[in-house]
Amino acid sequence: QVQLVESGGGLVQAGGSLRLSCAASGRTNSGYTLAWFRQAPGKEREFVAAISWSGSSTGYADSVKGRFTISRDNAKNTVDLQMNSLKPEDTAVYYCAGQVNYGPRLYREVREYSYWGQGTQVTVSS
Repeated sequence: QVQLVESGGGLVQAGGSLRLSCAASGRTNSGYTLAWFRQAPGKEREFVAAISWSGSSTGYADSVKGRFTISRDNAKNTVDLQMNSLKPEDTAVYYCAGQVNYGPRLYREVREYSYWGQGTQVTVSS
């Protein structure tokens, strides 16, 4: 079992930046693909970005490509999401997710992740 705790959400104006962080605890000696998803009110949870265990492979949703950057520090058991040029449509609860995997494969579906954080709210005002 691994526990994931997000932090760093908040209110920002359009065009601004935020950095989300997710700290993992528990069974962190396993390799994990880590990802960020988000869920806006009335919408389904959607994929944002993912990073492989080694950090060599990353993937992004088209809607955030070029604006968001995912990174991880395995020594600290953290994964971050740097969000730049934020738009009102980025407003959502952002969730950190993890799935045991030592390879480069990235998962983009909610059902492919076993571990989830509680979420952190990001609100972008226009």
